[in-house]
Parts: sequence; structure tokens; C-alpha cells
Amino acid sequence: MNTNIKYYQSKNEFRLFVKQSHSNLLQFKNEGDKDAFNNLVLKILPVLRNYINRQLNVYISQGHFSKGKYKGDDIIDQLFIEIYDHIEDVKHEKDFYAWLYLKVDQIMEDIKVEEEFNDFFFKNIDTYSKPEWDAMEEKYTKDADGDLLLIEELSDSSYNHNDYELKPIFIEENEVDFINKIDKHLKQDESKKHTAFVVGNLPNAMRQVFELFTNEHLSFEEIAVVRKLSITEVKKLFSDAKKALQISLFNRYLNN
Repeated sequence: MNTNIKYYQSKNEFRLFVKQSHSNLLQFKNEGDKDAFNNLVLKILPVLRNYINRQLNVYISQGHFSKGKYKGDDIIDQLFIEIYDHIEDVKHEKDFYAWLYLKVDQIMEDIKVEEEFNDFFFKNIDTYSKPEWDAMEEKYTKDADGDLLLIEELSDSSYNHNDYELKPIFIEENEVDFINKIDKHLKQDESKKHTAFVVGNLPNAMRQVFELFTNEHLSFEEIAVVRKLSITEVKKLFSDAKKALQISLFNRYLNN
């Protein structure tokens, strides 16, 4: 009983600390003092980290995330951004404590939805017709913000790190004819936009391997070290990504 009383007293003290931190965080942000802002947020996070880890375990047990794909730090990093970007949304300091948990839940749910879409997208990638591809990419572009702005701004030199070229990707002898046909049917900008759209919606592990190989020019051996996978696993992920991209290009531009 004494332990429980002490625990709840500690929780109440923490709630009070979070409540009182709200005005300080607003002040630090208004003053542009990011170091002070971040240091104060770090003092708030320990109890939230426990909640995040419990939520992650639930999502994993329910099959929404694969084990080891996401860590508490991934959610924490996003939470830092959310707090800094949206702390003005909290009008009263008494609401700040609950708002933090709300933000954690929103971040987790957004990841869950993204995972579900990526999984559905990849599993059905060989069935989409040209009109469906056109509609999906139009919606993707229209709704884009943040990193997704890449689709609209591929011509901007600052985005050239994701300026996908198809020929360095499809280099096998049996792929040459396919690439030549693609070159005849669509402009380079169109192929880059389509490739960025498809790659951006592949399952996370597949997308990362593809981008490390095509954009960062890492070897399969180096990617295996970075991703902590076997070389065989890396090659399989890259092959699956290439296959998905090839099927999508064929169904959208060649399957008339």
C-alpha cells in the first residue's frame, strides 16, 4: 500500500511539473532558444517513454508492426517535432499533460495506417490499372506535405538526391528491352515521378534497401551492415522492390 501511495504521489508531482513546463516551453520557443526547449522536453519524456514502449508492445502483439521495426526512440523523435510545432495548440497549461499522450497516440496511429497502406499497396501492386495509378498519384501529390513534396518538385535541384533514373536500376540483360520500351512511352520526368511514388509507398525495409543502393550507391554488403541483415536478405528486398516497380510501370504505361 505504501508503495502505491508513493507511486501516485510521484505521478501527481510529475503532472504538476509538466503543467508548469508549458509556459516555459512557449517562452523558449518564442525566444528561439531550441537548446533550452529540448532540454526541458527531455525532462518530460521518461514517463512518456514507458507509455510508448507499452503501446509498441501492444501494436506488435496485434500484428500491426513487426518486432524490432520501430523503437521507442522513433516515436520520441517524432514527439519532439510535434511538441515544438504544435505546442501553441494547447491553450491552457492544465491540458498539456493529456495533450502529450494524445500526440503519442496520434503518432502511433499514423504509423499504423501508413504500415497498413504500404502493405496493401505492395500486395496489390500488380493489379492496378493505368487509371488507378493515375488517380493514386494525383491524390498523393495533392495531399503531399513535408517529404512528400518531392513528387511535385523533382525539377528542383535541391531534391536531386531522389531523382530516380531507371537505367542504372534495370541493368540485367533481360531488362534492357523493358527499359527501352519505357523510354519510348514516357518522358523522363514522368518516370521519375512514378518511381518516387512507388518507392515511397513500398514497405519500409524494402524502400530503405532500394534507396541505399540507388541513391547512396552503397553495395549490398554495405547495406547488410547498415540494416543489420544478411546479404541474401538485402538482395531479396532489392529484387522485390525492382519487381514491384517494373510491374507498376508495365501496367501503367505498356499494358494497353
